[in-house]
Amino acid sequence: MTTSKRRRIPTRRELDIWRGHIETYDILRNRVETRLHRDSQLSTGDYRVLLALSEAEDHTLRSSTLAAHIEWERSRLSGHLGRMEKRGLVRREPCAEDARGSQVVLTEEGARAFHASTVPHLQAIKEIFVDAFTDEQLDVLGEATTALRAHLGLPPVVPGGKSPRPENRTSEA
Repeated sequence: MTTSKRRRIPTRRELDIWRGHIETYDILRNRVETRLHRDSQLSTGDYRVLLALSEAEDHTLRSSTLAAHIEWERSRLSGHLGRMEKRGLVRREPCAEDARGSQVVLTEEGARAFHASTVPHLQAIKEIFVDAFTDEQLDVLGEATTALRAHLGLPPVVPGGKSPRPENRTSEA
């Protein structure tokens, strides 16, 4: 193998960085999820659904569009929506354009639960994640995230926190 060819497997250093990143990310995610549930009684899945619906026009999305937007299989979403419906957070309605499809609608109770969870959730993100870094480190982390998303064929993160609309996402996303 010539030195100009890239190795086909990661170096020890690259593996150490990967492992440190993944293990730390799992702990970080678990701590944020635990705080979200403790403070709001919402799971991360609930929050993702409610966030997508809160950003959608008329707080409504087709079930298939919602599944694509949060990158879940439709069967997983269907079961989750059933549990959320029982709690009054969302409701499903027949889709006017396609009798086989359904619309997922954010209820008033769902909007209240989402809004009540927002400040405690953002405080947890700040305390658990943001406060660990200097401004310069956050800039580097942002650049690394942008590079990784581009490598994976994902759209860039939109400033202001809103995700790209599902119809604007790449097919690989």
